[in-house]
Amino acid sequence: METAELPPPAFCGVDWAEDHHDVAIVDTGGKQLAKARISDDAAGFAQLITLLAEHGDLEDQRIPVAIETSRGLLIAELRATGRPVYAINPLAVARYRDRHSVARRKSDAVDAAALANILRVDRDVHRSLPADSELAQAIAVLARAQQDAVWDKGQAQNKLRSQLREFYPAILAAFAGHRFGLCAIEARTILAAAPTPTKAAQLTRRHLRSLLKRAGRVRGIEAEADRLYEIFHRDYMHHLPQVEAAFGRQTLALLRQLDIACTNADELEAACVEAFDAHPDAPIYTSFPGLGSLSGARILAEIGDDRTRFASAGSLKAYAGSAPVTRASGKSCVVLSRKVKNQRLAAVGYVWSFSSLTKSPGARAHYDRRRKAGDRHIAAQRNLFNRFMGMLYFCLQHHQLYDEAKAFPSPPPTALPAQAA
Repeated sequence: METAELPPPAFCGVDWAEDHHDVAIVDTGGKQLAKARISDDAAGFAQLITLLAEHGDLEDQRIPVAIETSRGLLIAELRATGRPVYAINPLAVARYRDRHSVARRKSDAVDAAALANILRVDRDVHRSLPADSELAQAIAVLARAQQDAVWDKGQAQNKLRSQLREFYPAILAAFAGHRFGLCAIEARTILAAAPTPTKAAQLTRRHLRSLLKRAGRVRGIEAEADRLYEIFHRDYMHHLPQVEAAFGRQTLALLRQLDIACTNADELEAACVEAFDAHPDAPIYTSFPGLGSLSGARILAEIGDDRTRFASAGSLKAYAGSAPVTRASGKSCVVLSRKVKNQRLAAVGYVWSFSSLTKSPGARAHYDRRRKAGDRHIAAQRNLFNRFMGMLYFCLQHHQLYDEAKAFPSPPPTALPAQAA
């Protein structure tokens, strides 16, 4: 016979700050048992643990803690103790605060007490931080850092491109059709050697071949050098010499930022993929069409490997933002896309669904059916992502690989009409 889980003896709220934290502990009736201000260091954490132990914190009956953030050393130490930790949205805390005071007074101690009372009253409607493995937490750090590096690289490329449009259209024309644009190593190598159109026009075919080899190109060097030579020697408009030279200096500064962003993205991608491939759930993720090691790592980073985190596939879909929101009142009923969601998970979801269109006949057929039904491109992609998230939830719960035949079963054949005798 299973024993019922004992209710916690008290509830703790921590109002987080940069150099200190306010702590409040309330009992099940709402009476404040203790309050304190702790420092943001090991001594402050030890003081918090001692305070919790004085009010009934036991190894088999931990006092839950509510706080307004899900990251930081304090959170890591609290999670390591095995206690449930709840990250409460600051907007929700503001609403709870208004329940106790209409004068709109606010202080760190009041917010700490409000956080503790949130757990006392509505603990069941909030989700505690997942009990992810150490490897999953490391993958989350790397995957989010790599995604940030990719966004930084795109921003640096856009800044450089905007700058080059002002005075250097030749380099833009030279790499307009390249897959990686200005992020290509050939483009960055040539731009570093010739940061102005005047210097680009002075490059000979021999110099261009040398630069292409330095960039790592091994095929089609002669043809590429001839193409670049022809582009750089076209007739273009120019700024005055000193103005063009100043633009060149600024271009080199922006180019250094782009080089660093590209290097960071590549190094973090390699580290992220290496960590993801070592995770036992990696084969399940990569068995799905359109999911590689990097995109699989980004999804694992956001949903974790705690199987009890989501009670159902619907909860996971809502967290990913793929499930729609229904607003019904009286005779009106409106179905809208979900705005409150995990933005990182939603971003990789659109990439996943788009990539699967060429990898899975079933996914392509599902997308086409949604388009014929009237969905726009984004809506059809979101619907396909929603279906994939349901499949992923099932595969993770049952430790099964993706099966195309089960995921998108073929429709039964239509019966032919009987022929007359």
